Amino acid sequence: MSIGSSALRIRETLERIQGEFQELPGLRLTVAQAQRLWRLDRSVCDALLAALVDARFLARTPDGAFVRGTAVM
Repeated sequence: MSIGSSALRIRETLERIQGEFQELPGLRLTVAQAQRLWRLDRSVCDALLAALVDARFLARTPDGAFVRGTAVM
C-alpha cells in the first residue's frame, strides 16, 4: 500500500466515522466498540478518535465513551 492510498483510506475512515455520528446523534461508543464497528486495530482507532476529539467533532465523556462534541454535558 502506498502512502497516498494510506492517506486516502484514513480520510475515508474519518469521513465514515463522522457520518455515523451525524446520522445517529445519540451514538456513544467505547474504543473497543469503535474498533469492532469500523474493523480497526487499537492504535489506528485511538489515533482517529483522538484526531476527531482534537477537531472538537467528538468529545470524550467522563467514563471514556466517545460522543458528538456537542453532546457532552
